[in-house]
Amino acid sequence: MPELPEVETVRRGLVPVMEDARIAKLERNRPDLRFPFPPRFKARLEGSTITALARRAKYLLAHLDSGEVLIMHLGMSGSFHVRAGAQTGERVADGAYYERDRDPRHDHVVFHLDGPAGRATVTYNDPRRFGFMDLAAVGDLPQNRFLRDLGVEPTGNELDGVLLAGLLTGRHTSLKAALLDQKTIAGLGNIYACEALWRAGLSPRRLARSVAGKDGAGTERSSRLAEAIRSVIADAIEAGGSSLRDHRHTDGSLGYFQHEFAAYDRDGEPCRKPGCSGHIERIVQSGRSTFFCPVCQR
Repeated sequence: MPELPEVETVRRGLVPVMEDARIAKLERNRPDLRFPFPPRFKARLEGSTITALARRAKYLLAHLDSGEVLIMHLGMSGSFHVRAGAQTGERVADGAYYERDRDPRHDHVVFHLDGPAGRATVTYNDPRRFGFMDLAAVGDLPQNRFLRDLGVEPTGNELDGVLLAGLLTGRHTSLKAALLDQKTIAGLGNIYACEALWRAGLSPRRLARSVAGKDGAGTERSSRLAEAIRSVIADAIEAGGSSLRDHRHTDGSLGYFQHEFAAYDRDGEPCRKPGCSGHIERIVQSGRSTFFCPVCQR
């Protein structure tokens, strides 16, 4: 499943064609994705202008001039493809690309847009149909069932050692499991949790509460981990995310942060930390693969 850096990369790819564009026509080619589309989905979108395209955790939020917000989640295999002023398969001046080999049977939603840069189509393709779309009034977003319980974003200075310690105080689960809890940190997934723990030199198996001080006070460990989370997410966004299995950019290109992995998917390889003699090991925690160095991650 795409994690926060991949979703942010998709958002940035869609902004030039979607922001300030009017939805002239919407094609909905099936009645549902993971969930049924909301009532009058097509009618509520057609004629609206997208005033801003934002992101919350792994969700894309298209703010409309109607006062509603289109909430979109990519699921396991969802992707957006842009075509602007060209025939299928042609590169165009704005860099958009429409892949020839995409199976059109899985083109479930097509946005026909009129924007400042001209006409464009944005197609949502999802072979597994684990993604979904919802509509909500902007004032109802804090209570929306998909967004209301999300934790802090790992992309700004709000996530520091003191805040992280408070979030982990009293948590008897493993540190890795606590980091994957979206109520703790929104958008952090398996790949980047492994990478952040490696950067921080902390074992994924230690108890989450062991990172916090007394009464939730910040510690050297919590500060180190907060910085590692922020830096790995920032580096991954800068690299365009990680292209594993289904993920590609909206222009068809690949992210390349997977070439920077220090822990994830490196089972048996030497640890890259200077002076460390360890090798990366793989264990399973809560049904998910965890990669770490047992020598330098304590």
